[in-house]
Amino acid sequence: MTQENPLPVNASHGRRSLLAVAAGALAAGAGLAWWRLGLKSEKSASIDALWGAEFDPPEGPPLRLADFKGRPLVVNFWATWCTPCVEEMPLLNAFYQQNKSKSWQVLGLAIDQPSAVKRFLAQHPVEYSIALAGLNGTDLMTALGNQAGGLPFTLVIDAQGGLRFRKLGKLTEGDISDWL
Repeated sequence: MTQENPLPVNASHGRRSLLAVAAGALAAGAGLAWWRLGLKSEKSASIDALWGAEFDPPEGPPLRLADFKGRPLVVNFWATWCTPCVEEMPLLNAFYQQNKSKSWQVLGLAIDQPSAVKRFLAQHPVEYSIALAGLNGTDLMTALGNQAGGLPFTLVIDAQGGLRFRKLGKLTEGDISDWL
């Protein structure tokens, strides 16, 4: 005697597919929530290392990141040869112009040759601070969560020193709206 399946084959398959999709969505949602909570409370050794760093600007005395403490800070890793980096610079500059009176700071850390950065800034000046991170900047990006080592890479650090935003890739106006 054979036992009959109370559900048609298609209905049983559909239910399993629906459960698999629901489980995947639940796992993705839990992962996103964990990442966001971890990001909001992150105050790690890598952030402490960032505050202890010192970089040379294209012109002038060394720039100490500790001098940026106590106010919100956008740190943008970029290079002159990186098209998305160059494309987002006017957006970062506009953000800085509109929000510097509200204590916001922006720092561009160039992963590039000093001569290339000087030439670039002579043709495309920005109002926010620029410093030369060189190859040490790549190690710093990795420590701050950019495992791919790609550019551009942007961080937003709040006035208390906590990491609030991290993005690998070109910024959008929506990203900047989220900072505020």
